[in-house]
Amino acid sequence: MPPTRGGQRDLQLLPKAHLHLHFTGALRRTTLLDLAARHRVALPDALRGSGPAHLHATDERGWFRFQRLYDAARSVLRTEEDVRRLLREVAEDERADGSGWLEIQVDPTTYASWLGGLTPTVQLILDAAEEAATANGVGIGVVLAANRTRHPLDARTLARVAANHAGEGVVGFGLSNDERRGPPADFAAAFRIAHRAGLLAVPHGGELAGAPSVAACLDALGAHRIGHGIRSVEDPRLVDRLARDGVTLEVCPTSNVALGVAADPSDVPLRRLLDAGVGVALGADDPLLFGSRLTAQYELARTAHGLGDGELAALARCSVRASAAPYTVKAGLLAGIDSWLASPPAATGQPRPAPAR
Repeated sequence: MPPTRGGQRDLQLLPKAHLHLHFTGALRRTTLLDLAARHRVALPDALRGSGPAHLHATDERGWFRFQRLYDAARSVLRTEEDVRRLLREVAEDERADGSGWLEIQVDPTTYASWLGGLTPTVQLILDAAEEAATANGVGIGVVLAANRTRHPLDARTLARVAANHAGEGVVGFGLSNDERRGPPADFAAAFRIAHRAGLLAVPHGGELAGAPSVAACLDALGAHRIGHGIRSVEDPRLVDRLARDGVTLEVCPTSNVALGVAADPSDVPLRRLLDAGVGVALGADDPLLFGSRLTAQYELARTAHGLGDGELAALARCSVRASAAPYTVKAGLLAGIDSWLASPPAATGQPRPAPAR
């Protein structure tokens, strides 16, 4: 391997997959403000500032405030062009971050009243995702996510829609919102529908709720990946199970800190999970609210947890292997990761991609 200055390479150039990004939360702040003005939507002051909102969601009041901000942001997405713009800009931002594959998570029921109903909304999202992917060279899969604060029958309806679009851009079925509400077992029937359609099961667990919420996602929902999952470390036997069964955790350091789950980036148990052999894919969660995108999560892994370039490359490989990307996409990204690790740092002359903002 060629010598490197300080052993550090440019993380923006590291090929990777992004497996934990929410639809509205992926909006650029400038786009949010532009759409709000266009549709005459009054945004809370916390969304009008230039920096991330101050959030703390480990209690019900804090989560309510977070959800209120998210719902306010969601209300600016009202037309077909709004959806196409969001996905076009997301693909540009992913490309700038070195991401060659994105799985973006969306609950389409929350947009359906503006966009002509549930099925037309899903079809629009899939068409816009394909258009953005083609234009930017970033593969995009869509994860349809049920809301655990709504009735499980709603989740079954959404699972049937997801199953109907399996192989047409929908790659997974999720379960989001406050983990302290809506036990996973209540949604088992919906996930059985998703499993029969060959979709990845990717529910949230183990962030706001403890290790039992992760175990419940495995037992009741047959989870292939867990959104967040960091509180698995509270149960060593669960950690062993995750490692043994090859279940990947989608760890989002910036949001863990912003929501008060971790006191600071070094408090996120990334190193403990990796040392135990658990697969980890880093994600940005909601950049609109938390202020940083995918590469910044790798930077935190480097600076707050002391991961070297070889370990960071291993994180990127895990993100690719745990994804629903086609074989050819996975092979290309994995080869690119090997090339990144065999190359000198960007300071020696490699061009950096211009951030899309």
